[in-house]
Amino acid sequence: MEEDVLTTLKILIIGESGVGKSSLLLRITDDTFDPNISATIGVDFKVKTISFDGNKAKLAIWDTAGQERFRTLTPNYYRGAQGVILVYDVTRRDTFVKLDNWLIELNTHCMGNDITKMLVGNKIDKENHEVDRNEGLKFARKHSMLFIEVSAKTCDGVRCAFEELVEKIFQTPGVWEIKNQKKGVRLSQNEESPGRVCGGCFSMLYRL
Repeated sequence: MEEDVLTTLKILIIGESGVGKSSLLLRITDDTFDPNISATIGVDFKVKTISFDGNKAKLAIWDTAGQERFRTLTPNYYRGAQGVILVYDVTRRDTFVKLDNWLIELNTHCMGNDITKMLVGNKIDKENHEVDRNEGLKFARKHSMLFIEVSAKTCDGVRCAFEELVEKIFQTPGVWEIKNQKKGVRLSQNEESPGRVCGGCFSMLYRL
């Protein structure tokens, strides 16, 4: 029921072209995979409602173009976001090397430090990985990000990634807080473990 939805969260998916951002969006919203999916032009948008601790949150998920020529179209879409998923391709080191550039852009367009960030290494179903898990963990630790490796093709870790991101948004004061007048619902920061196993994939939150 729509009235059971506590709030709508704006989630961005960013990263280099070809890392699988659109495939992640398609997998989490429609549970499908298209090997011939075309590159995003500008911004794509889909909605997904997920459950959290007996509550529901509607995710407004924005898939932004990774190509440099479309970069000027996207700044306005950063505004108001509560969470961001920064994606790289584990089989392409160049997409990992350029993560710093995406963080600079994110910090430029998002006012304040309240946005919850998750680093996602996609395409773990493929062979010949150029970026290993420890490198992803190290980068996530450096920038206080959640981290998980996934496969949009096989669905491994995808739902877990979005659920973990939403959970952290709900737990972070200043990012999201709601008082429901009818039900008296108030969600606040909870104790959390430094890491967890979810669906066979490992995700970890590092804090300064």
